[in-house]
Amino acid sequence: MFDDQLLRAAATGDAPGVREAIAGGADLEVRDAHRRTPLLLASAADHVEVAEILVAAGADPDAPDDRHDTPWLVTGVTGSVAMLRALLPARPDLTITNRYGGVSLIPACERGHVDYVREVLKTDIDVDHVNNLGWTGLLEAIVLSDGGERHQEIVRLLIAAGADVGLPDGDGVTPLRHAVTRDYHEIAALLRAAGAR
Repeated sequence: MFDDQLLRAAATGDAPGVREAIAGGADLEVRDAHRRTPLLLASAADHVEVAEILVAAGADPDAPDDRHDTPWLVTGVTGSVAMLRALLPARPDLTITNRYGGVSLIPACERGHVDYVREVLKTDIDVDHVNNLGWTGLLEAIVLSDGGERHQEIVRLLIAAGADVGLPDGDGVTPLRHAVTRDYHEIAALLRAAGAR
């Protein structure tokens, strides 16, 4: 009974319901039909207070669902800085990867989550991690973007964090070449200023 209540309360952001379920002995790692834990449901819906309660109670930030999403990985998709901060005390594994082989930084770069990228780069996350597609966060900020201001800022942040501007994709195409091919002049200028060729 309390397990079901915890899943429902976490999914809807019902903090008092979460506290009550935990007090009643609910399993913090109970799974729904898609193997999502309460913390993953809260993370995906950006219910920060609920996540804080679950983290304080000892919930696992790395528990994967049936799509290999975890509470931590989902923060890179949603771009929630508040959720990132809520999960850090649980010491998430920053090397854990999603179904595409990417760490949380990579989808954040693709989606243009500037504030998230700025914040996650303060952790020990690997700025040059390569996913199954052969792309880093820097490459995704170019290849899967419109070259606009948000992605330009992400490129600036990645360069400042020490990203390897010459690291090519799986086909040997460099970030600069991708930027030039797409007529992303501002990004190309940033890469050249950082020594890219």
